Amino acid sequence: MILSFLSSLLLLSAGATPAIDSLSSQAGPASAIASPEPARSPLREWTVMVYMNGKSNIEPFALGDLNRFETVGSSEKVAIVAEIGRSKGLDNDTTADGDWAGVRRYYVTKDQDKEHIASTLLADLGSPDMGDWKEAAAFLKWARAEYPAKKYLFIIWDHGWGWLDPVKPGANLLDDNKSISHDFVTGNYIATRQMGKIFKEAGKVDMYVSMACFMQMAEVAYEIKDGADVIVGAEEVIQLPSLNWEDFLAQLEANPAAAPEAAGVVMVDTFKEMYSRPEMQQLLADGGYGTQLSAIRGAKMRELAKKIKNWHTLAMAAGDKAALAKAKAGVVRFEIGDPVTDPDKRIAFYGDLHNFVELAALNADKSLPGAAEALAAGEKLNKFITSELVIKNAAVGKDRTGKDFSAVKGLAINIPGKPGTLIEYYPTYSKLFFAQDSGWETFMKYLDGVENR
Repeated sequence: MILSFLSSLLLLSAGATPAIDSLSSQAGPASAIASPEPARSPLREWTVMVYMNGKSNIEPFALGDLNRFETVGSSEKVAIVAEIGRSKGLDNDTTADGDWAGVRRYYVTKDQDKEHIASTLLADLGSPDMGDWKEAAAFLKWARAEYPAKKYLFIIWDHGWGWLDPVKPGANLLDDNKSISHDFVTGNYIATRQMGKIFKEAGKVDMYVSMACFMQMAEVAYEIKDGADVIVGAEEVIQLPSLNWEDFLAQLEANPAAAPEAAGVVMVDTFKEMYSRPEMQQLLADGGYGTQLSAIRGAKMRELAKKIKNWHTLAMAAGDKAALAKAKAGVVRFEIGDPVTDPDKRIAFYGDLHNFVELAALNADKSLPGAAEALAAGEKLNKFITSELVIKNAAVGKDRTGKDFSAVKGLAINIPGKPGTLIEYYPTYSKLFFAQDSGWETFMKYLDGVENR
């Protein structure tokens, strides 16, 4: 489902009651509905900016999460603003809140009715392409100008597919309910290489969150490393009810002076608490999923790429293909496919980086020339991941193959699996900045020749 850029959020939710029909009937494209605030407030501690692309089969959840934001709402210290899109005629379409279509901006106010959006409607933008990175950048620039703060949190809420840019399944997406494009009306999405452009255009933020599947990958984080101090996301599919918005925002309101890294810890901790509840544990067990969320330091990504390149270069020189084969077979992989297309979850090609390096070391033949050097490089890499790159990691449950997510340490990477096609995507890996700086694509090709037993 970041943007996927940003996921296969395989989701569903209930509707709400009509709320702002009178306002929507008066609003035209790009028309202002209300002034942002009666008067400019003093500089806030935080402005939370949520780009919610619900122009797809997950529209009900976008509306539902906006209602969840309202349970806390904005304050003199923390402003919450959202740009939310919805459409008509797609799977899971709901008539909630007047059944309007298009894109709107809201200043989120406090309200306990989770079935009705009561926030201040600032503007009806018509129906811009929410799959265009320039639209995301325009929202970010607007929010910063209208709600200046000491610290900024930017959230992209949508489907996400990690680093890959999926091939669109058809010209008429309205007639193809299996579309994986993120703005299902336009058929467009924000490509991985476009993510960094958002921040170059609109400015760096203190904290960035992908509320989308598969986005906490080395390949993705590297593209946005210069755009955010703290990067929060999930290696795996994000289940409903997405993140723990209520508790996170409540804690941010209670401690608005929190630094970005402290806020990242709170987001991860509240996520873990929510998915540790009995009903959520049951949801995960029924679906055969583990779940995970982590906060990492953007400034550490360049050093990570260097350590990855050093390790895989030495691993290839050692030539311990038996150990790498066992690592490929045993690594925790994430659910790109499903029980039908990938019954053993071995074709899936996203896996946890730390777990893969750890398994390669555990199965290493230490008598091979170069083995000691490769093992030392792997140990340094994994120590760097857990002690310097990752600020906080939470992993809960087991996947449908029985693999325990306690082995998941906070960052995924592309790890070739068994041959098979789970999704069509464009061959753009070599264009990624991570691929260019880490040389990981060379290692991927090497791993293709290592039997995944």
